[in-house]
Amino acid sequence: MANAAAPNTKHRLLIVDDHPLVRSGIRAILQLEPDLEVCGEAETLEQALEMVERDRPQLVLIDITLKNSSGLTLLKELQTRYPDILTLAVSMHDEYTYAVRCLKAGAKGYIMKQAGTERIRDAIRCVLEGGIYLSEKMTQSAVEQLGTGRAPGVASPVEVLSNRELELFQLTGQGKEIAEIAEMMQISPRTVEVHRSHIKKKLGLRTSTDIFQAAYEWLRQSGIQP
Repeated sequence: MANAAAPNTKHRLLIVDDHPLVRSGIRAILQLEPDLEVCGEAETLEQALEMVERDRPQLVLIDITLKNSSGLTLLKELQTRYPDILTLAVSMHDEYTYAVRCLKAGAKGYIMKQAGTERIRDAIRCVLEGGIYLSEKMTQSAVEQLGTGRAPGVASPVEVLSNRELELFQLTGQGKEIAEIAEMMQISPRTVEVHRSHIKKKLGLRTSTDIFQAAYEWLRQSGIQP
């Protein structure tokens, strides 16, 4: 009697990143794994939500910087709409600035793209097995931050901003005008101005030009093309 066919045990993954070459590189890595299957790629928040609804992946890999949006916003949307779907942040942003933000938004892990292919595979399997993945040096810091709400040591100025303020700060550094930011973030121009006022106060800035220059420099130092 012939043996019954083995059940399909592949884990379905969705890659969300606004750089096609990055998506292709991650897909190429994961396609070599017998237990992993990339079911789709998305570059915007809207595309990602559509694909999650249609394909129901087990795990979504999310970059923090998306086209016309923020990966933090996507993390929160997925946590609200599909709490059973796992998410892993894969980003080039410094982990001390973003890792805890991502965990609070619902991610089950954070890994920097510079970590290499083996670490990315390890992070994916850790999350799929029910764990939370952080680099060794971030683990203790994350525990402290989640427990106290304070970052250890001297915090980066950007760490004092809320998620929405940080998203607006990033869009400002990319040269977006108030009307564009309002449309992208689905808020009123007046609310954009209020957020900018808060950012100036928190970062010790005086003018809108100061905000742009600070945001542009932050994006450049983070390795993101403004």
